[in-house]
Amino acid sequence: MHLPFWLTTALLSPILLYQGKRTRKNTPRLPEAQGSCSGQYGGGEPSLRLLVLGESTAAGVGVSSHEQGLASQLALQLHERNGQTIVWHTFGVNGTRLGQLNQTLASVELPRADLVLLSMGVNDTTGFTPRYQFREQLLALRAALTHRYPRPLCLLSVPPMQRFTALPAPLRHIMGWRAQQLNRIYEQLARLQPSDFSYLSYPALTDTSLLASDGYHPGESGYRAIAEALAESIS
Repeated sequence: MHLPFWLTTALLSPILLYQGKRTRKNTPRLPEAQGSCSGQYGGGEPSLRLLVLGESTAAGVGVSSHEQGLASQLALQLHERNGQTIVWHTFGVNGTRLGQLNQTLASVELPRADLVLLSMGVNDTTGFTPRYQFREQLLALRAALTHRYPRPLCLLSVPPMQRFTALPAPLRHIMGWRAQQLNRIYEQLARLQPSDFSYLSYPALTDTSLLASDGYHPGESGYRAIAEALAESIS
């Protein structure tokens, strides 16, 4: 049990509730990206089929087109590095938590993929999803995907919410603290169950010019920066 976290959160709860309501009221709600949610870089038979699943980052919030989003930018970076043909596909739901995403995916026909990346954690952080529940939902997702995608599910690090400029202090510090707790579950699963999970971290977007107008999501240059870091690790 993370007693210091919960004690701190309880003591600050009046401030946190006020800041949370004010932030929701004042932060612009950006739409999901438009256009095709799949594409290809290079010609001929693909060497790699890439699928990104998750919340707002997979839905391309912060950019106008999915071509500017994470999956497309990552595929482009991989293609430029090795010259191989890369197919990309993204499926995201803005505002979803992991349990809700699992329910949604149960009725969705997902495409072929060699590498599946999961971009989640922000909404489970703000919603204070219990850590044991978050872990169980990750295991449930992996079990549901095992038959179609036998390779390990790649967990992208939970964004460091303490750096989100849209969040005032101390709210952003509490959210960042909670995000780190969920991120440690990713790291533990990748370490203990490497046949089922892998873990990829990327540098925090400390440059505010990389963020979208809401100060919460990556902008076009932010998605490109994340893709560059991930492509380096994947390559």
